[in-house]
Amino acid sequence: MSAAGEANESATSANAPVITVDGPAASGKGTIAAGVAQAQGFHLLDSGSLYRLVALQALESGIALDGGAALASAAENLDVVFAGGRIRLESRDVTDRIRGEDVSAAASQVAVHAAVRTALLGRQRAFRRWPGLVADGRDMGTVVFPDARLKVFLTASPEERAYRRYKQLIEKGISSTIDGLLRDIRERDARDAERVVAPLAPAADAVVLDTTGMTIAAAVRFVLDRYQATGPDRPEAPAGKVDR
Repeated sequence: MSAAGEANESATSANAPVITVDGPAASGKGTIAAGVAQAQGFHLLDSGSLYRLVALQALESGIALDGGAALASAAENLDVVFAGGRIRLESRDVTDRIRGEDVSAAASQVAVHAAVRTALLGRQRAFRRWPGLVADGRDMGTVVFPDARLKVFLTASPEERAYRRYKQLIEKGISSTIDGLLRDIRERDARDAERVVAPLAPAADAVVLDTTGMTIAAAVRFVLDRYQATGPDRPEAPAGKVDR
C-alpha cells in the first residue's frame, strides 16, 4: 500500500465508532464488552491484557514493579500477537497465564506508572478500525478514546465482585477464599482510584450501570440499546475498508 493509501486508511479508522466499557476489577466489563462486540460485529480491545502482558514480562524478567522506566521499555517492546481469541507473547500462548492472580495483582501495580500508560497508548488506539470497536478497561472513555460514541462505566458491590472472581477460580480448579479475594479487590480499587495518572473514574459523559445482581444478557442488551439510541454510524466506511 502507498504512503498516501496508508494515511487515508489511518484517517478512516480514526472515524470508526467506539463503545468504551470501563469499570473496576470483576465488574463484568470484559464479558459484557465481548458480548456487545459480538452482537454488533465490532472489533474488541481488552486493554487490561496489555497491562497483564507487561506484568508477566516483568515477573519473568525480574523487572521491579516500581521501576517505571524499565516497565515502560518492556511495554514498548512487547512482542505480542492477538489472533483467534488467543494471545501469544514471544511466540508462546499466554492467554491463560496472564489471568493468574499473581499477574493480575502485578498488573495493577504496573498500571500506576505514567510512562507505561504512555507507552501503551498508541498500541491501544491502533485497535480502532471499521466497522467499529468495543474497548474495555479502566480509562478507555476518559483517556484512550475520549471521543467514543458511547461510554459505559460498570459498577458492582465489592462482595458481588469477589464472589464472581471466586466462582471463576473454582471453575478453573484454583483454590481461593472469598475473604482473600474481597480484600484484594478493595486494595485494587483503592490503588486504581488513587493513582495520579488516569485514575479509575467514570467519564463525565459516561452512562453508569450497576451490574450487581444483573445477568450478563441484560447488561449486554442495555449497552446495545444505548448504542442504537446514539443514531446511525457516520461517516460511512469507504468501500473495501470494512474489516470484520
